[in-house]
Amino acid sequence: MVRLYGIPNCDTMKKARQWLTEQGIDYEFHDYKKLGIDEKRLRQWVSQVGWETLLNRRGMMWRKLDDTVKNHIDEASAIRVMLATPSIIKRPVLELGKSLHVGFKPGDYEKIFG
Repeated sequence: MVRLYGIPNCDTMKKARQWLTEQGIDYEFHDYKKLGIDEKRLRQWVSQVGWETLLNRRGMMWRKLDDTVKNHIDEASAIRVMLATPSIIKRPVLELGKSLHVGFKPGDYEKIFG
């Protein structure tokens, strides 16, 4: 089962979804805006790839955070922030069986699905 996590209006998400569609790869889309993120799943992701990989420090949601939170971010506070504001999670997150991939680059997806 291929599952793609993110928000629908994100440009990177649009590229990833288009790539999957063009390759004829069926996937399930999980919309953070509508469905949020389950704490157990998020903690599994953190243990697989690390909170630093998952936390998007380049986006608008990061810039909106209070400086105190940003300056003292650690795993526990990053998890709290990602649970409260799932759109701060780097996108897309691709679950493919037990493997997890964060971000989108066509070349990487070609290797994953090759």
